[in-house]
Amino acid sequence: MTTTAIAHGMDGALVAPDWPPLSLDELRALLADFPALGAPTRILSVSPRPFSAAGVIATASGPVFVKRHHHSVRDREGLLEEHRFLAHLHAHGAPVPLVLASARGETAIAIGDSLYEVHETPAGVDLYDEAISWTPFQTAAHARSAGEMLARLHCAARDFAAPPRKPRPLVASFTIFAAGNPVEEMDRYLSLRPSLTGYKALRACAAQAIELLAPFHAELAPLAPALSPLWTHNDLHASNLFWSERTREARATAAIDFGMADRTNAVHDLAHTIERNIVEWLVLVNDPAHPDDVPIHFDHLEALLDGYESIRPLSAVEAAALAPMAALCHAEFALSESDYFLGALASEPRATMAYDGWLVGHARWFHCAAGRKLLDVLRQGDRARKESCR
Repeated sequence: MTTTAIAHGMDGALVAPDWPPLSLDELRALLADFPALGAPTRILSVSPRPFSAAGVIATASGPVFVKRHHHSVRDREGLLEEHRFLAHLHAHGAPVPLVLASARGETAIAIGDSLYEVHETPAGVDLYDEAISWTPFQTAAHARSAGEMLARLHCAARDFAAPPRKPRPLVASFTIFAAGNPVEEMDRYLSLRPSLTGYKALRACAAQAIELLAPFHAELAPLAPALSPLWTHNDLHASNLFWSERTREARATAAIDFGMADRTNAVHDLAHTIERNIVEWLVLVNDPAHPDDVPIHFDHLEALLDGYESIRPLSAVEAAALAPMAALCHAEFALSESDYFLGALASEPRATMAYDGWLVGHARWFHCAAGRKLLDVLRQGDRARKESCR
């Protein structure tokens, strides 16, 4: 993380943040309700992630991580959905940071039109602090350790029985292509989000995506009933992990940022992790006319899957579902980002990039030679996949 207020833009460039950075004055008011921490003394780093304002804050008793959300993005109940999941994971041995409670026992602190959360700082180092989302791991060793971490999260989440989240922006849910009729479920998804309901251009792109993704839904549909529901992270890219050291052999020590979590299934989460880390989507953003030039890190894919299955082997049905899920998993988050850009920021250009560039663009990419190759590798058995990845 940096110490100046910049954010990661949608094309990978550094841009001015949408939300004002945290200030010491507001942190003093917030942390006054956390007497065990003492007063904040310095802002050590500013997160470049674009959807909130956050940073590591020095206090009299040590550093903490503070995040501020606008009420249009997270309300109190929405944040508590995440906190209950984190508490369960922590209680079941997963390496995730504790959410700290105020003197009144609250973990979601409302001040004005903002909502705050305060986390302990995880063990390890923020090795990918400057990395843009959708950029690859530095090494295959990192990919393997990330796979192991994801499997540990899935094992710890197994008995968390909370219902799916209510409709909210910036949540990577899985309902449209989990249904027998994606067209009807798409209509339902859009109707529950006022900023999307009457948006004709978005609806046209949604219909186009349904058509492009129909073959992958047909491949997944007979397998979907056997995929057990599970609360999942849904955004486990390299920069949402802490690491043992700044080396090429570093191990993941903690998982952070559960804002996109929801009740989906293990394959959906694994597919998201593949999609986030293995395919260099920013190349497609900046050169959409040449989709076959998008790099795919097959050595990292092999390592990621080996790491995952060393702790939680995939069932035969899960293995068969992984390829179509990789093509489908991004759809709802692209729509959810559109909801954020239109509802919270009133930014039509960025919403267009989400529903056209990402929803339709990613769906179309899986029909090009590079996308088909990735899916073919995922469809192969373990031994054949390893040969293809080399």
